[in-house]
Amino acid sequence: MGKQSYAVIGLGRFGTSIAAKLYEAGQEVLGIDINSERVEDGIVSITHAVALDSTEEDSLKSVGIRNFDYVIVAIGNDMQASILTVLLLKEMGVNKVIAKAINKRHGQVLTKVGADWVIHPERDMGERVAHQLLSPNVLNYIELSNEYNIEEIMIPPSMASKSLRELDLRANYNVNAIAILSHDNLIISPSPDQIMKNGDKLVVIGHRRDLNDFVNIK
Repeated sequence: MGKQSYAVIGLGRFGTSIAAKLYEAGQEVLGIDINSERVEDGIVSITHAVALDSTEEDSLKSVGIRNFDYVIVAIGNDMQASILTVLLLKEMGVNKVIAKAINKRHGQVLTKVGADWVIHPERDMGERVAHQLLSPNVLNYIELSNEYNIEEIMIPPSMASKSLRELDLRANYNVNAIAILSHDNLIISPSPDQIMKNGDKLVVIGHRRDLNDFVNIK
């Protein structure tokens, strides 16, 4: 991934967490918050930070907001400020605006005023925790659509010492292996002759229903 520029508006826990991760990944990150104390706290973990009111167009222009590849609106509990900020950003021609929603209704409004991607952190985290509780073998997953997921699972003992050809995941379970994580070595598009070992993690793609059956194999 090349270097890209991000502006994060709202340096609460959620915004600071995103900004710090992007900065750690070597990206250029501007933090923005109306509260100058939060700005001072955030400076250590991001490229630079400024205190301004993101609902004022001139303030956003002053930091060259249109020049950023992505702007993340992570404003906490002030729905009005969040909505006005997204509206302004899109009117100013910002290419990609990602916004945090406090609830479903807020998310619907953010979409209507032009947010390119709306994040529901509490709902998404709740779903992730529930998924983990229901399928303890699943270490991680990516939701591709309402029907399809990519899931990373710890292989069950019954699969150890067998090759992917022997396991024939597509025929037997209707899922496809796309990678294997074997003792910190990532094998992309593994060969059918690849032997699975105890402790290996398998990354598979498939329909949720089939994945649910697959991850419950002993």
